[in-house]
Amino acid sequence: MRELGGKVSNWGRWGSDDERGTTNLITAERIRAAASLIRTGETFKLGIPLDGDGPQPGGLRINPIRLMSENGQEQVLPGGFKWADDFVFMPLQAGSQYDSLAHVHYDDRLYNGHPGAGVTVKGADKCGIHTQADGIAGRGVLLDIARARGVDWLEAGEAISPEELEAVAAGQGVTVGAGDILLIRTGWRKKFVTDRDAAGFMAGEPGLSLACAGWLRERDVAVVGSDNWAVEVMPGEHPGGAFELHMVLIRDMGMTLAEMLDFEELSAACAVDGRWDFFYAGPPLQFTRGVGSPINPLAIR
Repeated sequence: MRELGGKVSNWGRWGSDDERGTTNLITAERIRAAASLIRTGETFKLGIPLDGDGPQPGGLRINPIRLMSENGQEQVLPGGFKWADDFVFMPLQAGSQYDSLAHVHYDDRLYNGHPGAGVTVKGADKCGIHTQADGIAGRGVLLDIARARGVDWLEAGEAISPEELEAVAAGQGVTVGAGDILLIRTGWRKKFVTDRDAAGFMAGEPGLSLACAGWLRERDVAVVGSDNWAVEVMPGEHPGGAFELHMVLIRDMGMTLAEMLDFEELSAACAVDGRWDFFYAGPPLQFTRGVGSPINPLAIR
């Protein structure tokens, strides 16, 4: 893992103080070019519902809890005016979300060499999700691995290789290039919606193999997202290792990850007309020093 991380490292590429990593690849020119992919204005929401029926089985993370603070029923105000308000208690990574570049680290260093000790009980003083507040938008590309394999979903522990990514892209007639937001459909979200088994959903997953890091680096992908909960295959490929692709992508390459997305409606539409790229708009919430953020990205075609 460390050897691979050294080969694909982006440390210093955008300066010694950089905290944004590969989202630097999403330039104004690339956003403008991506806007030309909007033909009909049809939109697809990629975020999952934020409610008590989500995929979190409890423990480290829970599903969102929404409480009403006002419902208007006991209010007596001029002119009959009534108002309602609510608030939410939730982990920032309970549903569809981004991992910030402070989410994981090893050897006491975050992305770009920033000290791991800078992540304290008060949050991340470097590489927090607020550093991505300019937004993550541009050309999105969906690679539908499950459809290419002819299955509803891949099984837990099934790894996706760089060769398969290349083959699926070729089969769909789409290229993956610099500054792209690459989305990987494994069908794992569809499995959860079918089974409604949160414990099973979180117990393992299909996903990218560690070797995919080099493929993503060669193409200068800006963001990678999936319909599973960690992007990478689980259990991992190497006994004794844990979240190795997370560490290489986030800590070494500076790549923002998007997790637990829903591609079912989007993939069906793409399969009909053979257009697998689109305009992606997915800004994070600006939680200062946060290590993640809920999102509801849109694919606009």
